[in-house]
Amino acid sequence: MCFLPCLDAHSPDRNCPAAYTKVQGVPVLGAGRESDKERLNPRLEVAAADAVTVAEAFPVETPSRFPQIVRALRNPNFRLFWSGNFLSNIGTWMQNVAQGWLVLTLTANSAFWLGVVGFAGSIPFLFFTLFGGVIADRVDKRRLLLVTQSTMMILAFLLAALAWFQVVTVWEVAVIAFLNGTAMSMNQPSYQALVPRLVKREDLTNAIALNAGQYNMSRILGPTLGGYAMVLMGVAGNFFLNGLSFLAVLWALTRIRYPEEQEARQESMLSSLRAGLGYVRGRPQMFVLVWMIGVASLLTIPFITFIPYFARTQLGVGASGMGWLFGASGAGAVLGAVTVAWRGNIRNRGGVIAFSGAAVMAVVVIFCYTHFFALSVFLMLFEGYGMILTISSVNVAMQTLSSDAMRGRVMSIYGTCFLGLPPLGALLAGELSRHIPTAHALAAMSGVAMVVFLGFYTFSPALRELD
Repeated sequence: MCFLPCLDAHSPDRNCPAAYTKVQGVPVLGAGRESDKERLNPRLEVAAADAVTVAEAFPVETPSRFPQIVRALRNPNFRLFWSGNFLSNIGTWMQNVAQGWLVLTLTANSAFWLGVVGFAGSIPFLFFTLFGGVIADRVDKRRLLLVTQSTMMILAFLLAALAWFQVVTVWEVAVIAFLNGTAMSMNQPSYQALVPRLVKREDLTNAIALNAGQYNMSRILGPTLGGYAMVLMGVAGNFFLNGLSFLAVLWALTRIRYPEEQEARQESMLSSLRAGLGYVRGRPQMFVLVWMIGVASLLTIPFITFIPYFARTQLGVGASGMGWLFGASGAGAVLGAVTVAWRGNIRNRGGVIAFSGAAVMAVVVIFCYTHFFALSVFLMLFEGYGMILTISSVNVAMQTLSSDAMRGRVMSIYGTCFLGLPPLGALLAGELSRHIPTAHALAAMSGVAMVVFLGFYTFSPALRELD
């Protein structure tokens, strides 16, 4: 069958109007009547150019090289992007460990300042991610990522220099954390929106699962390597290594190839933002998913912040036990990502999101009242597994339902809920803990979230029909 539609009704072959020659797998006009060439060339050149662009973006790989569980890696562009981000994320976790240690060193073990710096690094997601999505839909996503990644690299080297020359103060750490969080909040929508342009549509679910897997593997490897690096080189060495790790993702961004994006219609930032919010509001399936991820981020995800409290006061296991709890959560998340990658396209996605999310919330409630360390480790394993299953399913659904023109803004709304609301949830849990026991506060918050998830599935036809 001809690659192009029949453009000449009088051609001898109505399926293929003229003789074509394939150049790099792309049909182009070859031998034929001169009049045919004159009529067909303009349209064929455009189609052939588009085909070459797509062929460069998704070159053919030998299927046997990549098992089903990592099928998205058969796309060379995604393989570059995935590898670069994996190395960069390891460096980021190494910096997070060193930054917390540096704050405690500078403030004589002040938990207050540790919380301030953590809040400074996470609160930008609440205020700037939406605008990052607007910008992502107006400019080339690769260029925006190059700017944000370069900014974070410079901040890492700056922190390394301040720590190396021992002139750093806790205020400077907080300011750098805020600037780094701002760059990350602008980076997130473009990062999420670029992934569908690097893989074939049938590989999107696997690509998102592999991204979740690499993030959680880096969450396990980064702190471990960071601990050894601090022993050998001090905290400045960790910051320096994180700066170097950005070179991996910057190199990957300069190497990837994907179809050029059409220039977006120029309008004001606020108009673009309102258009994005209206786009999500007008699509019931997207709208209910945004509400669900917002509820989970506000009422359940802040539970992770209080793991040290449970390890120290309720389980009595100290720092090593706390490491086991976090490690179990990370291992469960990796297993969850592997499950999504192996399953591919998950059917009845609305039910998976509702019930896996509700199961995670039930696990959190149980964890709040257990005093058995082994059971707590098992519950954290299940929590990590279910959380990634839920979040990955929401991510895939949002990506699939969105148009290319709106994807940056859609993913910025998702990112604002997912990354911007947990700090507020942590503040809410802390305030409740002043009036009732911490375990009661966190259990009540997750219990409410569980009821809301089940309620959404019961009363929202859009969620039940999500497949």
